Amino acid sequence: MLKNIRKSILLKTIAIVGLSVLFSAQAYAHCQIPCGIFNDHARIQTMLEDVTTIEKSTNLIVSLAGKSDAQSQNQLVRWVMNKEEHAQNIIEVSADYFLAQRLKPSQEGYTDLLVKHHAVIIAAMKAKQNTDKEHISALLKSIEALAPHYPEHKH
Repeated sequence: MLKNIRKSILLKTIAIVGLSVLFSAQAYAHCQIPCGIFNDHARIQTMLEDVTTIEKSTNLIVSLAGKSDAQSQNQLVRWVMNKEEHAQNIIEVSADYFLAQRLKPSQEGYTDLLVKHHAVIIAAMKAKQNTDKEHISALLKSIEALAPHYPEHKH
């Protein structure tokens, strides 16, 4: 009897964890099934917000860099992690959303958009690796170069 209860609890736990992973992955990447619910402009705006966060994080990393007290070191690590997370968000939106789902070889301007999305990914990678403002500026410019291709739709 106890063995059956444990088995039941284990199966329920596995099911809950599995569903949590499944739904969180779908929500994050939006979807990789043809659901038809896309808002490309919103994705560009989110990427621009991520750049602003990367810039703020970088500024605080630079200001905390020379401090050795525990609180400053703690905050430094947190800002580095924050910068990494937002740069990774940009990479994932460009790769997993735009390149994997939205950009089609048959569409007009395909090669141009492919090059522009690749530039965003490279710039985000460099922003992760550095604290030079030139990399943030390059990232911002690369996303701004995409923006006209994904205008806001008024319904």
